Amino acid sequence: MIPNLSIRQLQTFREVMRSGSVTAASRALGRTQPSVSAMLASLEAELGFDLFERRKGRLIPKPEAHFFFEEAQEILDRVIRSAQTMREIGNLDRGRLRIACMPGASLFLLPRLVADFVKDRPQVDASIMTRSSVKVQEWIASQQYDIGVAEIPERRGSLNIQPINLECVCALRMDDPLAAKPFLTPDDLDDAPMAALYPEHFTHQDAKRVFAEAGKRFNIRFEMTIFIPGFTLVEQGAAYSLVDQISAASYRLYRGKDAPLTFRPFRPRLPFGIAILTPTHRPPSRLAAAFCERIEQEVKRFIEAV
Repeated sequence: MIPNLSIRQLQTFREVMRSGSVTAASRALGRTQPSVSAMLASLEAELGFDLFERRKGRLIPKPEAHFFFEEAQEILDRVIRSAQTMREIGNLDRGRLRIACMPGASLFLLPRLVADFVKDRPQVDASIMTRSSVKVQEWIASQQYDIGVAEIPERRGSLNIQPINLECVCALRMDDPLAAKPFLTPDDLDDAPMAALYPEHFTHQDAKRVFAEAGKRFNIRFEMTIFIPGFTLVEQGAAYSLVDQISAASYRLYRGKDAPLTFRPFRPRLPFGIAILTPTHRPPSRLAAAFCERIEQEVKRFIEAV
């Protein structure tokens, strides 16, 4: 049968061993002598043998007491370390973030956000894995990662979905005559060469639909799996491109004030929704929950310059 030992019993025993008497131990612990004596007696009862010889009101530690003193000290030290670690975790000062992210947001937005989040938390580590939105959704659904940033998926029981509603903007050269317009429409881009995502992607389908509704031609010259390569095509004057606001903000950050491209709103609006994803069947850590709150705020700040 396992003894039912308490932390208070171990602390009392340790103080008696350190101070050499019940009287001194009671002063150090701020308790009465009878309560300290009773605590020692209950400890010995749980262990099933005496740790001290009682001689004329004095306690003489037996060899077993010296051995148990080392064990009690190690246990209490471990408890203190564990309590300190849990306080750090509770204060968001320790832990690990496992993040899976779609390509566009993983280039600049997420690394900047992670760096800012951990700068005053030296005991917080992070892993950032870049994959397609579909793969990110799979990883979060299978509980492999704490947080995912991806295009909004269909509702499923294994995912918590916190949507962030963005839209597409048009990338074009600064010296293009269309750059003088406050926004662009299918009329402006009728039959113009476009760099777009593959036909199955919702941005491709939505753009094709609004062009058709306007009686204009959505002329796909270049197909891509992510938006970033399209910026080079636009820089070279080979195409225009309807891209998400995060990719546009990332381009501006990377290329700086001398960037040859600019971005204009597109009308009618083409929604581009992303989501913060967390696993349904595994409650988030306090650290992960705090980071999720930060993401939405920072996304809005990040795209303000577009």
